Amino acid sequence: MLKGISPIISPELIKILMEMGHGDEIVIGDGNFPAASVAKRLVRLDGHGVNEVLDAVLPLFPLDTYVDAPVSLMQVMPGDNVVPVIWDEYRKTVDRYEPGKQFGYIERFAFYERAKNAYAVVATGEGALYANVILKKGVVK
Repeated sequence: MLKGISPIISPELIKILMEMGHGDEIVIGDGNFPAASVAKRLVRLDGHGVNEVLDAVLPLFPLDTYVDAPVSLMQVMPGDNVVPVIWDEYRKTVDRYEPGKQFGYIERFAFYERAKNAYAVVATGEGALYANVILKKGVVK
């Protein structure tokens, strides 16, 4: 254990966060996300939710300032009667660490394709639908 780092950040995850460079992306997937089939590097945090992981990662992880939307969410598929209220929680968490960052929205299958190119995928036990997030790493100043 280390001071100032959330205990849900595993040694594997801290190593991955430290290895990542400017522009690299990390996916935090909900319990339905096909993490194992798309991940180059997979970290399992099954007992935790996506917002809990965001809250642990964002104090350590600068978001990219050179793109319009360093946080991307999976769009709801047409015909799905789902309102992802968890997105409001994400907004509050991101604003706590990096106020004013824009969110982008990516069509479901395009999100999967982008996730295949991410540096790593974190699989969570999140039960909310459309709760997947991609973070683009910025520069530590």
